[in-house]
Amino acid sequence: MTEAVPAPSAVRGPWQDRGLPVAERVADLLARMTPEEKAGQLAGFWAVPAGPGEPVAPMEDDSHETAPRLEEILDRGLGQLTRVFGTVPVAAAEGASRLRELQGRVAAGNRFGIPAIAHEECLNGFMTWGATVFPSPPAWGATFDPDLVAEMAAAIGSSMRAAGVHQGLAPVLDVVRDARWGRTEECIGEDPYLTGVLGTAYVRALERSGIVTTLKHFAGYSASRAGRNMAPTPIGPREFADVVLEPFVMAVRDGGARSVMHSYTDVDGMPAAADERLLTGLLREELGFAGVVVADYFGISFLESRHRVAGSRGEAAALALRAGIDMELPTVRCYGDPLIEMVRRGTCPRISSTAPPAAS
Repeated sequence: MTEAVPAPSAVRGPWQDRGLPVAERVADLLARMTPEEKAGQLAGFWAVPAGPGEPVAPMEDDSHETAPRLEEILDRGLGQLTRVFGTVPVAAAEGASRLRELQGRVAAGNRFGIPAIAHEECLNGFMTWGATVFPSPPAWGATFDPDLVAEMAAAIGSSMRAAGVHQGLAPVLDVVRDARWGRTEECIGEDPYLTGVLGTAYVRALERSGIVTTLKHFAGYSASRAGRNMAPTPIGPREFADVVLEPFVMAVRDGGARSVMHSYTDVDGMPAAADERLLTGLLREELGFAGVVVADYFGISFLESRHRVAGSRGEAAALALRAGIDMELPTVRCYGDPLIEMVRRGTCPRISSTAPPAAS
């Protein structure tokens, strides 16, 4: 989704030859990368502005520790830059300038000159200061007008692409099951067909504008017990398939969505972030999804701190990677040193590698 822009000292090889098939280029690049460099491509970084020496705490779970500095992880490479525009009120021109500077540092900091994917929230508009704010999803549902939704999404996508953004964290395809749920305002409606039709229209238009769509939240988030956010989801397989899954099926197969974000919830005691049957068996093997599965913010860490199915960040990383989560967001916590340690111990072999060959 982004093209490497190697520095003069970067490792060179067939992976840079645009005349070769993509699969061949990827295989060559992967063969040259260390486990640390592969892990770097699996993690995001939240470049939150802060004063000199100030710790950055994006949410309460980070309040006891300082987030890693960009300089500390640049040599491994970086998968994504998190919300350069939408974290604080930043005008588009200022955000684009900062994103350009960050991308330059990322590309120059690793051996291969690989930049990062930049993502932003964009449900009802590009989340940057001064951008157009469109109606929220319940209003889309009230129109039942997929052409109008597509026109809106195209406008959102073109503005994001012009600012240097690659991926949008939208649309929300959760079907409303309980109006008490606090994120109902992000949902299109209570009907799976309505949600699927309008959500797919949004996906097609955003993808055509050059922005990777991210379907949220896979799956069962809005059916949580008593309308509580992140609560367990008591739902049977028939309702899960007929109501919860149908919009995702449409958006993947008909819309061409290239990214999916897992849900915070658990279904029948299994957290989505650790559910290999859901993220690999159902999503990839049955539905044919071939894109990138990203973590909801801190969702991998929650396997340890909230779901209590992992005893450490390393165990949480191993569970999530095996389940099928390709990218830790918003910032590196589990897919950094904890994951690398699990690989070194042979507990999580999926990114293990022999030493890279000498530069050609």
